[in-house]
Amino acid sequence: MQNWDEDLSKIMEKKLKQYQNMADIKNTFGNNRMEPTLNTPITMTDYNFDEMSKKYNNLVVDFWAPWCGPCKMVSPIIDQLAREFSGKIVFGKVNVDENPTVANIFGIQSIPTLIIFKNGNAVDGIMGAASKAQLVATLSKYFA
Repeated sequence: MQNWDEDLSKIMEKKLKQYQNMADIKNTFGNNRMEPTLNTPITMTDYNFDEMSKKYNNLVVDFWAPWCGPCKMVSPIIDQLAREFSGKIVFGKVNVDENPTVANIFGIQSIPTLIIFKNGNAVDGIMGAASKAQLVATLSKYFA
């Protein structure tokens, strides 16, 4: 028999950490539109996408899926860029299998797809597995 209390406890602990991180970011930056120093990509969902895309001036969103080979190639590059551009650009990730609504809104038909947001507006996109140099070249057009 499965121990539901243990599973529920793990879920609650995970949610509590997420809420604490959100509160820490709000307390640190308040209503200021300054980019927080996030050195790992944030998880974006159908439920928080609108809020997150408005919250961060400089945002790059990776639309991906766990079964996608090219996504697995790009993921470490996104993690590396999140560290290198920490404080300048916030990187987000949307699992298209778990969040079909936002993927449909942006017409995501091929993954990986990265969408670049400036001040809450989508300004450009990169489709397919791009190299780090290609990503940096595209990002530098918007976040010089």
